[in-house]
Amino acid sequence: MNQILKFKWPITIGLIVLTIALFLIAPNLTQQAEEAGTFQLPGDAPSQRAADILNDAGAGEETISLVYELDSEAEQAVRDEISDTAQQIEEVGDPVSSVLDPFESPELEEQLVSEDGKTILVPVTVDGSQEEIISLSEEIKTSIIQDNQEVYITGESIINNDVNKSAQDGLKRTEIITVVLIFGLLLAVFRSIVTPFIPLVAVGITYLLSQSIVAFFIEWFNFPVSNYTQIFLVAILFGIGTDYCILLLSRYKEELGAGHSVNESIVNTYKTAGRTLYISGLAVFVGFFAIGFADFPIFKSAVAVAVGIAVLLLVLSTIVPFFMALLKEKLFWPSKKSASHSDSKLWSLMSRLSVARPLTSMLVVAAITVPLLFTYDEALSFNTVDEIGDNYESVKGLRAIEDGFGQGDSLPVNVILSDEESLVTENIVPYIEKISKELENTEGVDSVRAITRPTGAPLEDLYADTQLGLISDGLNEAVNGLNDVQAGLSEITSGLDNIVSQVPDSSSASGIGEAAAGIAQVNTQLVQVTQGLQQSGNIQQAARQLNALSQGLTEIEQGLSGAAGQIEAASGQTAELSDGLTQLSEGVSSSNEGLAQIAEGLTSAADQLAQMSESETIRDTGVFIPEGTLENEDFNQVIERYAFDENSGVKIEVILTDDPYSPVAIETVERIEETVQRAITDTPLDQSEVAISGVSSINRDLNNISTNDFSQTVTIMLISLFVILAIIFRSVIMPLYMIGSLLLTYFTSVAIAELIFVNGFGYDGISWAVPFFGFVMLVALGVDYSIFLLDRFREETAQYSVSEALKVSMAKMGTVIITAAIILAGTFGAMIPSGVLSLVQIATIVITGLLLYGLIILPLLIPAVTVSFGKGIWWPFKTKQ
Repeated sequence: MNQILKFKWPITIGLIVLTIALFLIAPNLTQQAEEAGTFQLPGDAPSQRAADILNDAGAGEETISLVYELDSEAEQAVRDEISDTAQQIEEVGDPVSSVLDPFESPELEEQLVSEDGKTILVPVTVDGSQEEIISLSEEIKTSIIQDNQEVYITGESIINNDVNKSAQDGLKRTEIITVVLIFGLLLAVFRSIVTPFIPLVAVGITYLLSQSIVAFFIEWFNFPVSNYTQIFLVAILFGIGTDYCILLLSRYKEELGAGHSVNESIVNTYKTAGRTLYISGLAVFVGFFAIGFADFPIFKSAVAVAVGIAVLLLVLSTIVPFFMALLKEKLFWPSKKSASHSDSKLWSLMSRLSVARPLTSMLVVAAITVPLLFTYDEALSFNTVDEIGDNYESVKGLRAIEDGFGQGDSLPVNVILSDEESLVTENIVPYIEKISKELENTEGVDSVRAITRPTGAPLEDLYADTQLGLISDGLNEAVNGLNDVQAGLSEITSGLDNIVSQVPDSSSASGIGEAAAGIAQVNTQLVQVTQGLQQSGNIQQAARQLNALSQGLTEIEQGLSGAAGQIEAASGQTAELSDGLTQLSEGVSSSNEGLAQIAEGLTSAADQLAQMSESETIRDTGVFIPEGTLENEDFNQVIERYAFDENSGVKIEVILTDDPYSPVAIETVERIEETVQRAITDTPLDQSEVAISGVSSINRDLNNISTNDFSQTVTIMLISLFVILAIIFRSVIMPLYMIGSLLLTYFTSVAIAELIFVNGFGYDGISWAVPFFGFVMLVALGVDYSIFLLDRFREETAQYSVSEALKVSMAKMGTVIITAAIILAGTFGAMIPSGVLSLVQIATIVITGLLLYGLIILPLLIPAVTVSFGKGIWWPFKTKQ
């Protein structure tokens, strides 16, 4: 410290110049956080894998929706306006891929217009970055949508962008409130106009320098970053930075009051309070450094605080001594006495209970905390929309969709099937319908849309039972047709018999009579064919017989034509007979054509039945797709919507019965995945890759990853803290109950937060990231205060017994710890006006925990446990008395 004081001017100037230079040339940390995105899932997460499959196939489009909310059903003029808007959006070009006009067809209207007709969707498929999508939405709002229309634009990218925007706006408010709040608190603590500026200048330099270093780390080493990075840097650096300054300035004031010179007071301050400062800083550094072992980038992004702590210790060791030496006693002007270093009457009073009656003290702590612990249900929320509230247009649009179509329809779950071969074939599509049918019967699923059910209702014509019904109807029609042909041929036979009696030429009469007899024979055979078809259902045999009969009728028709030609030259009555004979010949021709059509239909039906009899898909799925069906023009439109990557991938949209953001939806996604895996077993899709995308799938991955990361990171963090504290305090016992007291504080605080936000405000649970960050913040910061107390206790044991040392330590450090806790709680309180729910909940946990720890657990539980162990507190090491 003497060397630092000797070169205080060059060190201070150099540090300030470095801070300004790095601030000017460093990348923009805010922009880096926005580019990183809200969710940064690992590549092996199922929802991320689904996104990768679609992106690699060039099918990674996203759908944003224009949501029209009307007072009544849309009139024709409104319908025309909406259709015109859809056309204009399609003409924009990139990043627009396609636009669905809700009034283009009855099928689309049924799907995109709510039952009451008051909510209308115009889905816009887009393929571009989040920035391009946001730019497109702004262009639609300003250039295409008419001012008189109540239209919201919503979608996953737009909602995520609003979350980012809300977080950045909240950061700005937090920074301003934090500075004002800290200045006011320091003014009250030190009763000096000068003193508050020292912590603010020191922490301000720390924040700017840390922010620049972190931004370079992100650019050079792909350092993790998220929206939480800057906010935590502000809250923690300003909070503990101010606490550390209070610790140093209070001890410095003590040293000056003892009559020491300025330099001697500074050196003594850093020998005593400085040691505590470095121990606390090391503990906090280790706590946040341990976050770097997390797998989840959002959690890892808080490791930036460790960088800030290292910079803070550097600044507190250089800038603060500089101001101490420069301002001397004037640092506390105009106050001559600071309340910050006076003995704490409150803690002195509490020491009488905790030191003198340790068991009673422990029971008091248990009575306060244990009932709260029993109320904790570990309820978590994954609702991103709750983060920003209902004031944003994207959320209003989402709510309108939920009201008009149901919650699940707003953000469906997408099941992705991918293979190396085409999945859109007659032998595979039936299995897609089988999967869809089983998904529809899954608990939590409202409806399913796929190639075989584009509107949510299955295409019944693809089912074998429906097709058999149609074939049966066709057979009945064929029988009726045969009966009609029989009746017609009977009339022709009667006509021919009549003509035979009138024809004078015996040879012609003989020929016509033979034709009549032939027709009668054909008719008799037709009766047999009809009866055989009705009795045996042998379609193939009937078709062959009809083809043979058709040939006979052709010969008869030719004979009649010849007979008509023989009498064509005659006049009078014979000419009339010739005309009649010609008409009867034409009747035979028409009957023959009818037989040919019936035979063709029967042949087609026989072929389809033969294919169906050989089809495995009917046995497995009950679905049969005749050859050529998938090449149908109408079917192509469906394939374009639900297939991708040259048909080697297909998508199944699953609409949930519950809110896609709800915890229940996560359980539904688990059931969906199980259903799909079960449905594809022992099918042609058995080797296909299955992935699930959508908000609910992302939340499922967030739940799994965050849970695993919480356990892993907490374990590493607690073990690291235990080792550091054991080395510093030369005790195994002390770190155990220090960490135990912090765990008790955390679980009590999170239980209180759950009571407030779940039982009080009605949220699904605490936001999913809050328990992790709340734990890290509270433990890493709370350990400071136990170090403040127990390091002073270690110092006092050199001349006092354990009991007396505890009483002196509590009296000396009580005010410092309470003041520091209030200031740190205040800095986190500045996060509440941010408007971001997760930050408000983190602030609630930290504020509750710090006050609970500083006012109850630390003064009552820690001394009680310490005095209970007596000199054994240093086990297995020895301490000098």
